[in-house]
Amino acid sequence: GYFDQYGIIRDVIQNHLLQILALFAMEPPVSLDAEAIRNEKVKVLRSMSAVKVEDVVMGQYRGRKEKNGVDLPGYLDDPTVPKGSLTPTFAAIAMHINNARWDGVPFLLKAGKALGSKRAEIRVQFRHVPGNIYKHKFGPNLDRATNELVIRIQPQEAIYLKINNKVPGLGLRLDTTRLDLQYRDAYNKVELPDAYERLLLDVVNGDKRLFIRFDELEAAWELFTPVLHELEAMKVAPELYPYGSRGPVGSHYLAAKYGVRWGDMEDELA
Repeated sequence: GYFDQYGIIRDVIQNHLLQILALFAMEPPVSLDAEAIRNEKVKVLRSMSAVKVEDVVMGQYRGRKEKNGVDLPGYLDDPTVPKGSLTPTFAAIAMHINNARWDGVPFLLKAGKALGSKRAEIRVQFRHVPGNIYKHKFGPNLDRATNELVIRIQPQEAIYLKINNKVPGLGLRLDTTRLDLQYRDAYNKVELPDAYERLLLDVVNGDKRLFIRFDELEAAWELFTPVLHELEAMKVAPELYPYGSRGPVGSHYLAAKYGVRWGDMEDELA
């Protein structure tokens, strides 16, 4: 009942994911002071274009039966959800930052319920090198050979860089490998606090660096409120996707529109 009043865009993307985007894309602050960091985050949000309808894909999970006969319920099977609800449980959105550093770089955000895996991560896909003399070694799918920096926030915190390297031997064969930092392995003797532990400690210490300022909240809503009202007025029906899948097919068309791919297609948690 609660979620149906808001949907995935208001519940997750407009606040949580947009906060991660702002922290990633902001310029270096003048100090580690809370206000210096928040000032830079606001600058990023003020530089962004409002989301357009054509850059939004919405989905809603449907039930399915597993091979062992277990029924996985769909969103509309929940007795607390109104019959015929159009509330999206999945959304993929393309956003743009209009400044010197990020001009022309699409930022694709997606979030959903009842997906095949639970994770929160930032994936930076590097562009293909023009005139790559090794491209005939990658096969027909060059996207599989894209260099990529992945910052996994949860679960299993990690930072790794996917690169292409020569396979040892006399021939010339290329493979994709990770330069991998797994926090649980590198710091196995250190207890890693979860997100809420850290936030509660920040509250006790009066540390505001990870909290939203009023003008930051206002700027965030200005990016999403117009498109949310437009989608609701149009009564756009979300695309159905099976419980436990990667989400609706439309999200892949959105990624292809900007010449990128969702990097988690072949990536499993290590």
